[in-house]
Amino acid sequence: MEIVPIKTKQDYRRTLKEIEGLMTAKHATPEGDRLDVLVTLVEAWEARN
Repeated sequence: MEIVPIKTKQDYRRTLKEIEGLMTAKHATPEGDRLDVLVTLVEAWEARN
């Protein structure tokens, strides 16, 4: 699982789109783990911006 920081609004929008595609991921699966990490990154970016 490659995760990169959100540095720009474009990164932010791309991450939101990916999250949207992962919303049905089951907990404790690779997709569910990726969803959890991406949501955390988005929350941190939103808090700073």
